[in-house]
Amino acid sequence: MGFSQTLFVYALVCVHLGVSQHYLRLRPSPSDHLPVPDLKEDPDPEYDPREQDLVERTLRKKLGSNFDPNFMSISSPMLVNFSAPDNQVKPQGPMPNDIKKLDLTETPYGKRVKVGKKARRKFLQWIWTYTHCPVVYTWKDLGVRFWPRYIKEGNCFSERSCSFPEGMSCKPVKSITKIFLRWYCQGFLRQKYCTWIQVQYPIISECKCSC
Repeated sequence: MGFSQTLFVYALVCVHLGVSQHYLRLRPSPSDHLPVPDLKEDPDPEYDPREQDLVERTLRKKLGSNFDPNFMSISSPMLVNFSAPDNQVKPQGPMPNDIKKLDLTETPYGKRVKVGKKARRKFLQWIWTYTHCPVVYTWKDLGVRFWPRYIKEGNCFSERSCSFPEGMSCKPVKSITKIFLRWYCQGFLRQKYCTWIQVQYPIISECKCSC
């Protein structure tokens, strides 16, 4: 399944009395827009889970093996960035072939220049570092209607252009999907029925410099 086909958009349509409503709509959407935008929740606490609905042992059983402590947390973590980009940090893994194969001997005027092995290696390393697009992870509070309520969400570094000359930017090219529990209500007020359901939440896992 392709990148765009794996994304899930969560839309919550808030309503008032007398208006037909959909409390939660989950649908696959062919969209490359990540991270997932914040939901517009109905502020009425009547639609929040009660204390007896938040028993950790019961919810862990419902989520099962989908619980991933690397990307989700039950208690409030420090809401800080992880893998924060640093221009001096070298990218991990092998150098991309399109950078390796750059011809540094040809000039715009048709003349060729000699470039030593050491100078070439340093220049290619600089280009690789400059165009590298790290994923910046941040803990996000999804609210009491998700369990676990804290997710480590990925974002593409966007503080500057990733190309030289400038013009291109870091954009998501891959995502992973994590399963969370969502408090889902149907009906009106006292006649409503609420329960926990499993929902898929896409997280950016790789970014690339592109137009």
